[in-house]
Amino acid sequence: MKLKLETIMLDLDDREEVIRSAIYEAMAGLPEPDLSDQIVVTYWVHARTLSPAEVGAEISYHMTSGVRRPPNGSILERCTGRVLDAVEFDYTGKVGIVRVGFPLEMLLHEDGSIYSTDILHITAGEGVFGLTENIDAKLCHIAMSEDVLRKFPGPAYGAPGIRKLTGFGERVAFGTILKPCTGITPHEEAEIVAEAAANPMFLFVKEDENFMPSVPFAPLAERLKSCLDAIKSVYDRRGGVGLVFAPHITAPPHIISDTIKICIDAGANGVMFSELFTGGTTRMIREMTRHLPQPPAIYAHNSGISVRTRHIFREVLDMFCRLDGADFRQTAPITTDRGLLRPFGLEWRKCEEILSKPIGGHPPVMMARAGGLDQGNIIPNLLDVERGAGSENYLFLAGSAINGIKNAAGDYDPSLGAEAMRQAVQVYNDGIFANASEYTALALKDYADRHGLDALSIALHQRYGI
Repeated sequence: MKLKLETIMLDLDDREEVIRSAIYEAMAGLPEPDLSDQIVVTYWVHARTLSPAEVGAEISYHMTSGVRRPPNGSILERCTGRVLDAVEFDYTGKVGIVRVGFPLEMLLHEDGSIYSTDILHITAGEGVFGLTENIDAKLCHIAMSEDVLRKFPGPAYGAPGIRKLTGFGERVAFGTILKPCTGITPHEEAEIVAEAAANPMFLFVKEDENFMPSVPFAPLAERLKSCLDAIKSVYDRRGGVGLVFAPHITAPPHIISDTIKICIDAGANGVMFSELFTGGTTRMIREMTRHLPQPPAIYAHNSGISVRTRHIFREVLDMFCRLDGADFRQTAPITTDRGLLRPFGLEWRKCEEILSKPIGGHPPVMMARAGGLDQGNIIPNLLDVERGAGSENYLFLAGSAINGIKNAAGDYDPSLGAEAMRQAVQVYNDGIFANASEYTALALKDYADRHGLDALSIALHQRYGI
């Protein structure tokens, strides 16, 4: 069989970047839609025989009333979607974007509430992505009125609330991830937590998403008691600042509510779960705990999010995560190359924009730059966020860069990794590398060697081989 290697080996990341650029440019030239009685969804389409406008009509037909010509003035008409406009990108007339209005009347509940699960069920269903007519389709943007945006609960705390809750003020906030990820007993986990909690540079500590809540060797209630006792035992070493500890509670939907109750009863001030594979969990937990005087902060881990983002733009998923109530959301750090994790490029910028910009009166999410963050790239990350949303809206989350650094005896030494990160931040605060274009990890290593920053020098050697 002869393979079309040029098709098979197409770099889909490069393709996505090109498509995004074209979509954003086209959207900028469209008029503001009327959002008083509808939400407006923008789709990218590449069809076999239809134009973008015709694809939009098919989406409206399949995903709203299932009627092409409803009677004028009827409820049926009011619940039928419609094509607002379209832009064709090429000479074939089969590639471009289309905007479809989805009536609010079919989405609002009796009490006036609205839910992201319902919206995505309607706007991202089989009538969009399952039809063989559509060679490629992407849900790129959802526009809603300010009134609709305010119907969502939003974060309980967000970045400003988390800082107030912990008394962290405006200083740079770090977090860490427990390693090993799983396979440890409650006692062993408590020892790791105590070491991290004793360091006042950490605002946040979370279990890894691989640590299931009900494993027999470390059930949630038992390990929570051990970990929270460990945090209390070192509190006097934190200089008066608090700590958010987030146990991992990802589980089948019928179990999650019980695990939340375990966390509340134990006094946990945070929870963490992989919300993508437990649809609606962020909103469920937000609603379930909003009556509490101090509900747990929600770290809605985006584990697995990339399995959807070829078809639903990540910033749409992140928008709903914020609206549903997440207090923390991972983005990605600047690294020396393309990076360990998506998103990057335009996708990355759009995600951080939707998580931080004014929207429905909801506070900005505390964005966790994580996934390869270390002592060698913390400085360009700090420079970048200060030019954007500001470091007060960020958590710098490092796992292996803290827990994976070895001391002279060859043992893993989280205190050494943390000190190396502190020294890197001090170099940043001293303004040594104010110009990001001139910064390299090699230059930082040379500076550390010349100024006796031994921990930083060791970490850079181990992380970068320099």
